[in-house]
Amino acid sequence: MNAGKKQDLITIEPDLDKFIDKADVLIEAMPYIMSFKNEIVVVKLGGSVMEVVGNLKSTLTDVAFMRSVGMLPVVVHGGGKAISRALNDAGLETAFLQGLRVTDASSMRIVEEVIKNKVNAQVVEILNDIGVEACPVYGEKICYSQGKTGTDPVTGDELDWGFVGVPMAADTGPVRESLHKGEVPVVCPIGRGSDGLMYNINADIAAAALAKALKARKLVFVSDVPGLLRDPSDPSTLINTITADEAPKLIKEGVIGGGMLPKIESCLDAIDAGVRKVHLVDGRMPHSLLLEIFTNTGVGTEIIKR
Repeated sequence: MNAGKKQDLITIEPDLDKFIDKADVLIEAMPYIMSFKNEIVVVKLGGSVMEVVGNLKSTLTDVAFMRSVGMLPVVVHGGGKAISRALNDAGLETAFLQGLRVTDASSMRIVEEVIKNKVNAQVVEILNDIGVEACPVYGEKICYSQGKTGTDPVTGDELDWGFVGVPMAADTGPVRESLHKGEVPVVCPIGRGSDGLMYNINADIAAAALAKALKARKLVFVSDVPGLLRDPSDPSTLINTITADEAPKLIKEGVIGGGMLPKIESCLDAIDAGVRKVHLVDGRMPHSLLLEIFTNTGVGTEIIKR
């Protein structure tokens, strides 16, 4: 033997194991980072994620990471609880019809004030503090809507949501301009009607409409549920992957219902329009957004075309 020859293998100190584990995670993420470079990903923030600053900062740190490795994240946010508090402070009652907030003219003024100057401003500020440039994009500048209409399925009576809008078209120019500048566009879910008035749009529906218009690679809903559960009371029943074709059966079986129903319908609409994958993740889990997108197994539910 040549005593002077270096050994081919070295002994790893136990304290270094955790750093090697971190390197392994980066290596696992590398093909995803390479695949998603310069691809648009629409991230919708909602639920109590918007209420707990720690959860919001964790999720937005994930968004900042995505931007720093060459992805093009676009944030769409809700703000329902903040709006409810503001309406209550103003002495205005909040009513919901088929899961959507009935919005009269007085309520709409408060919705616009809160969603723009408080919720949107907070998200932009946090992203800027993290170290990425963020830009507010007010929905009425990009989204053209009309008032929602419908009938009661039991009585057949016409339903009136007031100033609640349905997206009809989107001008993606301001969002693409922001992305071109290296910014993260932060979009609030308000639309402008042909009458020139502002309309309150459900954030899930707004995010899906924008993902379609942008031809986004992915659409991710970050909320306060782990994903799609077969039993809503049991997190262990998480469904990791479903196809768009399987969703109608799950709706019929009642697995998809309540507040999850409009979200899933928005997901299916986006997939039909060409979005490759839609993800549902729990923003209360630290860095769930990165774990879902950049690991082999993910932590939420993904919905795919087939």
